Amino acid sequence: MNINRNYSSIEQMTGTYLSNDTKTEKQQVENGLSFNAILQQERADSEGIKFSKHAGERLEKRNINLSENQLERLNESTKIAEEKGIKDSLVIMDSMAFIVNVPSNTVITALDSTQAASNVFTNIDGAVII
Repeated sequence: MNINRNYSSIEQMTGTYLSNDTKTEKQQVENGLSFNAILQQERADSEGIKFSKHAGERLEKRNINLSENQLERLNESTKIAEEKGIKDSLVIMDSMAFIVNVPSNTVITALDSTQAASNVFTNIDGAVII
């Protein structure tokens, strides 16, 4: 078995077989960005409330448009719910209702005043009214 296929170093061999993504990661580490730094940066970028596919569809279908201020308030209400140990929270804000999965920081569904008229919400363990 001939392993040496005219490569003079391991770097040449790995350069041939490794993808560009791996090379980029190696370059980032060499340029001072460790895995931990990259992870922390990704976390910082992803902080803030997210919307599930279902919630996004409900927002669009129900013509619910949130301002930056409302998004900030929704984010703050999720932090309050987390501090209180709530896992699935009802957030009522400006005649709108949101069901938020607090651990994943994700809005599960959104309702405006007409859909929330029944005043019955299930599968929650807390509410934040802002």
